[in-house]
Amino acid sequence: MLAKLSTRPKLRRCAVTGAAGLVLLGTGLPAATDGPEPDLTRFYEQKVAWAKCPGEGLPKDMQCGKITVPLDYAHPKAGTLDLALARYRATGEKRGSVLVNFGGPGGAGVPQFAAGGKEFMELTDNYDIVTFDPRGVGRSSPVSCGDGQEDIEVEDDGTELGGDPQHVLRQLEKAADTCARHSGPVLPHIGTVNASRDMDVMREAVGDEKLNYLGFSYGTRLGAVYAAQFPEKVGRLALDGVDTLTEPLTEQGLAGARGQQKALDEFVNWCVKDIACPFGQDAREARKMVVRLVDSLDENPVPSAFGEPFTGQDLVGAIGQALYSEELWPSLERALASLIEDGDTHAIETFATGGAAPWRREETGEPDGGLVDAEDVPLDNLPAALTAINCADDPDRPNGEQIVGNLDRLRAAYEQASPVFGPYRLTEVLMCYGRPRGTDFIRDDVKDVDTPKMLLVGTRGDPATPYRWTVETAKRLGSSAVVLDNKGSGHTGYASSKCVHRKVDTFLLYGTLPADGSSCGPEDDRES
Repeated sequence: MLAKLSTRPKLRRCAVTGAAGLVLLGTGLPAATDGPEPDLTRFYEQKVAWAKCPGEGLPKDMQCGKITVPLDYAHPKAGTLDLALARYRATGEKRGSVLVNFGGPGGAGVPQFAAGGKEFMELTDNYDIVTFDPRGVGRSSPVSCGDGQEDIEVEDDGTELGGDPQHVLRQLEKAADTCARHSGPVLPHIGTVNASRDMDVMREAVGDEKLNYLGFSYGTRLGAVYAAQFPEKVGRLALDGVDTLTEPLTEQGLAGARGQQKALDEFVNWCVKDIACPFGQDAREARKMVVRLVDSLDENPVPSAFGEPFTGQDLVGAIGQALYSEELWPSLERALASLIEDGDTHAIETFATGGAAPWRREETGEPDGGLVDAEDVPLDNLPAALTAINCADDPDRPNGEQIVGNLDRLRAAYEQASPVFGPYRLTEVLMCYGRPRGTDFIRDDVKDVDTPKMLLVGTRGDPATPYRWTVETAKRLGSSAVVLDNKGSGHTGYASSKCVHRKVDTFLLYGTLPADGSSCGPEDDRES
């Protein structure tokens, strides 16, 4: 699953990749109108024309399609967007579809479906399994902050703001302008509220009266927002790795830093038991070596597989992805050895890109709302979209004086949470500076939903979405929420726990829910 927070905190390159993720436009919620509701009939009357997926190396049994949605739901005649879809067809008696979102925010569903769609094959007994690239993501009008030719240089590490804080704040505003220029008209209309409305158009386009849905990590936020916006259209919703609906981005960053530091410590303890561990066999010294490696690469980056400098913060982002599952630890150990011993970044970079080479996009003018080719998706689309969506979803906007005044305190808190991930996560303080306020809808209105029962899965050792978020979100959603306590580790439970996998599938296929508060443990996964 994808990380839900920023991927590069350094301001030296804040107009590109993850650090450019520091800034974005967008309110997330369509503007209110005093007149009659806009006519969306033409969007709800469309049907998906499924066909063979374009490109090579894709599963032969995966089909692709698209739907068209309004750029602005308040003004549906002002422009449209095409959204990329993919599906695996039902093999048994079809009872509808299950829509899947893999998280992020900013994660493109179609390539992840191609790589890991077989995980959902049990559900095809009765359902088409469908995924999508949300607006601004993947092939669906992808946002970007450029190709790196307009880097904004700041003589600081992004945490102290140096001797001229106002200069750095001005640089952030310039970075926002750069992202807006490269992202096109979708940027002010990105965010979970609009993506939720897009999902309702998808529901109708695939022929379902109710939405059956499986969301991971950020995808749980998307599912909860859908339940609040369209309670009468909710079918069976399963949310795994439950996101917060109320904490500001600064608190989310601290939670992420703590969780990832714990996962890193566990990885190091495992690694030093192997003679091949590149950090040696002493756990305490190995943890210090990780910090020194990050600092060294920030000071003197090495060439990446794609020609750009590979920094310590790039390494932090890649390690963070690899820590989401213990199954990835052997690969992470080998990748770190290649980096340390040979200066080879190829293996470690695959974690930051989800196991595949990132797509690049040549600048070809203003996007027209149609799907882009897979090879033309911008290299930085994931971090740019992640930031755009998080900013659109969060109404907090500290001004420059508040940022400067609070930064020392926050820096200390983040560094205490994690010497490795703390500085990386601290960009959450800065990422939305100077942008329009995000929507209040999620924080104020996504609560006490009047829907059928939905399943919320929380994993005790989750490094990205702490278990307490599952409990808090369930309480907020009200009596409709049923909690499954997964006493395992890793980010989300569906792919790593046979028990969670079985209970989620049973709910989606048959509507049978576990008892609220019941659990899955390691002993459950030993069952045949």
